[in-house]
Amino acid sequence: MKLSSAIDNAMPELVAIRHDLHAHPELGLEETRTSAFISRHLAELGYEVTTGLAKTGVVGTLRNGSGSRSIGIRADIDALPILEETRLDYASKTPGLMHACGHDGHTTMLLGAARALAERRNFDGTIHLIFQPAEENFGGAKIMMDEGLFEKFPCDAVFALHNEPGLPFGQFALREGPIMAAVDEARITVHGRGGHGAEPQETADPIVCGASIIMALQSIVSRNIHPMDPSVVTVGAFHAGSASNIIPERAEIVVGIRSFDPGVRDELERRIRMIAEAQAASFGMRATVDYLRSYDATMNHKAETDFVRDLAVRFAGADKVVDLARPFMGSEDFAYMLQERPGTYFFLGSKVSGEEKPLHHPAYNFNDDLLPIGAAFWTELAEAYLPTR
Repeated sequence: MKLSSAIDNAMPELVAIRHDLHAHPELGLEETRTSAFISRHLAELGYEVTTGLAKTGVVGTLRNGSGSRSIGIRADIDALPILEETRLDYASKTPGLMHACGHDGHTTMLLGAARALAERRNFDGTIHLIFQPAEENFGGAKIMMDEGLFEKFPCDAVFALHNEPGLPFGQFALREGPIMAAVDEARITVHGRGGHGAEPQETADPIVCGASIIMALQSIVSRNIHPMDPSVVTVGAFHAGSASNIIPERAEIVVGIRSFDPGVRDELERRIRMIAEAQAASFGMRATVDYLRSYDATMNHKAETDFVRDLAVRFAGADKVVDLARPFMGSEDFAYMLQERPGTYFFLGSKVSGEEKPLHHPAYNFNDDLLPIGAAFWTELAEAYLPTR
């Protein structure tokens, strides 16, 4: 049976799988039901199933022929702490949790490919299907690396994709080099001296000081970073006070930082610390900075990116394949897998009407029509990377 026919015939099952996963979202490192669900499907297809990596991760291994080469394909499996507003029949059954990023779809596409690969056996070598937990917040990929993922499951190359509602349906978008940003977070605490709002001269007002810090932070990207080096400094939260007649003891500023170049990343941290401390000192106060380095930038390798581009052109047509002019400022912990093995990360567009909700929106919903495309592409990619003799 042709691959396209096999995938189309499996479409009802794929939709059922996706809807089941969507209805039962789980947060990172807590995906016990999801992990068991994936493991059961892989075992039924004849895969060697390994569980427990990064607590709830699953690896399905399939061997065929005598080839020594191997490939890894990753899907993320975790959900987000968002109250769903889709009103779908299969909406989240767990209030406050939702598959708002399409990981239910990513997982389903890889399970669809798992079935096709097992039935076709049209490859020579070893395939490792990596179902990774905790992509959203807890760095599940890094935990898998620390626990020896590629020592236990050797891969000559590793691949991953993400759906993108902002790109045309079925479009493959990729680029060599940086494709997703490094992400860091700074929590600045301004230590003032509280008191009565009617007697500000007896206090050291951390709100006024914090406002000055916030405004000064806006100068970092525009005046300290080279204009050709993409970077973002976003003040996402400012917490202080409780009433109009009370000057609080402290204020907290939460800052999100995005960058690509390691030198720029260091400079951003240096300037944020300097500005916070110096601005506070100018008000006669003290500021402390808790700076968290989170995910590194996602850097695609040339050979594997070229491989995916050529395959995508054959698979979907040249009009459906684009090279991104610039990277996305979002982040992705697949970066850690790409630091240990060559590979590439790319996007698959899902925009049809233009009314689609963006990722992480409470009314977002993965487009089921992408399921056969993703499943078929992963199947062809594995077979092309591990061709039979």
